[in-house]
Amino acid sequence: MKKALIDLFNDVERRNRLFYSIFLSTVLGISIFFTYQTVILNSKAHTLDTHGKALDDKLTQTLSSMKQTQKELEILKSQDQYKSNKDLEKTISAIESSYKKSVTVYESLIKFRESSTKTSKFDEAYVSALELLSKRNYASAEATLNKLSADISAQQTQVSSTFSIPQNIVANNVPPSSGYRRQKVSADIGDYLVDIVSADLNSTRVVVDTASDGDCGNDCPVLSLADYTTRSGGFAGINGPYFCPASYPSCDGKKNSFDTLIMNKAKHYFNSDNNVYSSVPAVIFSGSSARFVGQSSQWGRDTGVDSVITSQPLLVLDGNIVFNGDGEPKRGSKGSRSFIGATGSTVYIGVVQNATVAEVAHVLKALGVQNALNLDSGASTSLWSGGYIIPQGRATPFGIILQHK
Repeated sequence: MKKALIDLFNDVERRNRLFYSIFLSTVLGISIFFTYQTVILNSKAHTLDTHGKALDDKLTQTLSSMKQTQKELEILKSQDQYKSNKDLEKTISAIESSYKKSVTVYESLIKFRESSTKTSKFDEAYVSALELLSKRNYASAEATLNKLSADISAQQTQVSSTFSIPQNIVANNVPPSSGYRRQKVSADIGDYLVDIVSADLNSTRVVVDTASDGDCGNDCPVLSLADYTTRSGGFAGINGPYFCPASYPSCDGKKNSFDTLIMNKAKHYFNSDNNVYSSVPAVIFSGSSARFVGQSSQWGRDTGVDSVITSQPLLVLDGNIVFNGDGEPKRGSKGSRSFIGATGSTVYIGVVQNATVAEVAHVLKALGVQNALNLDSGASTSLWSGGYIIPQGRATPFGIILQHK
């Protein structure tokens, strides 16, 4: 019995050392990645391409290591002898918590870089947190990450508070009858800067162009909105719904993929069998009309229509605001927010500047838009009308295009 216990203890220790070896290589890899990234940010412009490739390679290696760490955690948790070891359980819990927090904060850093280049102090704080993790000081690491998260949020708030609508922008609560216009809209919650394109569905077709010809679960192809618009013969376009950017650690294994129902211009239905997201709202464009449904499950697979776009949340339905916030931090922060809407036979695409998703609903109601869906935001945000109105920060797997019939 004594020998069996000793063997069990040795086995636990061996697996524990293996686990920590993998974990340490992971956090140290991330630390190297961010240190290297800081060097790159300060490099000369003509060396950026070379360094950028090195960064991509380092990120790929780091994410692969993090994925392996998660697998090791699952093995540890599944074994009875580990479940009975209370100290190890606490360690595993601390590692899991720190890992999740580090990924969340890293993605917040990525998002903040989309609107600011002044991130060096945040990068340094993140590296410090990773150094604490490498020393197994989980409590201090998590405290550092929590403070960093709060600091990023405060900086984002400060940036949005300095935003102002240019004085030469005319106040107008009526959308253009056709074409593009930048205007100041006075909603019940304040004034907002809006870039909007209007088009008559009697002479306009709304289509979705995709970089992939069929369903794609990982390493999916992407293009710019300019590419989608020009190759589709469009006169205007806007970015599509949410997807999983390759730069996000949480998107490892599903880079540039999306889960919701989309019918592209080739009449292919993407994610047709994905019932997990069938409760997400959708808009169907056909002929001179647009039909908005609360759930994509309310729509079949008719290929006789022009396009099917599933996105979230539904902002306005029949002239009434149907989204007032849901506690999701990314939707509750200020930023450039894309939308697609319709009133009768008129389609609208546009971007509301420095707004939360809930605020966009109020702005569109003030504009008299009867129905509207929220689209992706951040670096994905882009608007085209004879050229870029709002340039795109990252390539995407799809684009929404307006064509002349």
